[in-house]
Amino acid sequence: MRRRRDGTDCGRDRPVNVHDPMSRSDEAWLALFPPLARLPADERALLCARATPVNLPADATVFEPNEACGSFLFVRTGRIRVYQLDADGNEIVLYRLTPGSICILTTMALLSCDRYSAYAVTETAVEAVALPERAFNDLLARSAAFRSFVFLAHAERMADLMRVIQTVTFESIETRLAARLLALAADTRALWITHQQLAAEIGTAREVVSRHLKTFERRGWVTLGRGRIEVKNAASLRAAASS
Repeated sequence: MRRRRDGTDCGRDRPVNVHDPMSRSDEAWLALFPPLARLPADERALLCARATPVNLPADATVFEPNEACGSFLFVRTGRIRVYQLDADGNEIVLYRLTPGSICILTTMALLSCDRYSAYAVTETAVEAVALPERAFNDLLARSAAFRSFVFLAHAERMADLMRVIQTVTFESIETRLAARLLALAADTRALWITHQQLAAEIGTAREVVSRHLKTFERRGWVTLGRGRIEVKNAASLRAAASS
């Protein structure tokens, strides 16, 4: 059996709220992961036989730094926020897991037999499927199609993570804040979000976000309320986001 760097056995920890193994005939969740639905019958049967359903309420901790990783997670419904804290305790959102997605940090922890290095919390109730580490390694060893799925998804998520790093490193606070407001607003003008939550979205301190939002308000771009931001001039925000 492989061991982690701290000497403990790999594969011992199980995700919270894991239920009994799924029926071999319960393959509906694979529709969210087309490459897995196309696995050869014997490999697909192994995947479904070893997978277990996971149900988590909103605001549940999925993992945290230094926690062992015992399963590979496939998200079926809901949303999970993966984030890190800087030296001052400020949160920065790395990415979100939504239906049909997998977690790059989970993949890295399993492949390296290491522990988690960030936090993950459910933003909504989540239904997922957990594949125990031993089953994950078995499929990775025997199935070229499963390996291709894992590494391609890993590469795509890594590209998303690199974009976050580039944004935080090279773009100004004003540019990042304007872009994030537009992204969160989407088709609506009003956002129900706190300054602290916005700070986490763009990787800075709450005080910095509050100062820039006040500037945006003076310019007539937004209107601020308690836990609420209304976009008044999307064109100006788009110009700031692209500057």
